[in-house]
Amino acid sequence: MKKMIGFIAFWIAVGMLLMLFFTSKLIGLVICALLLLIGYNFYYCG
Repeated sequence: MKKMIGFIAFWIAVGMLLMLFFTSKLIGLVICALLLLIGYNFYYCG
């Protein structure tokens, strides 16, 4: 469980750093939607 929480925290931090460079909210929403879709597929379908 600790490894999973660490993994999640790491990728949240990566996402926050990426959003510092993307000032457009539309780009941020698109990236967020794509990552949610990928995460769903990996967690439930993989």
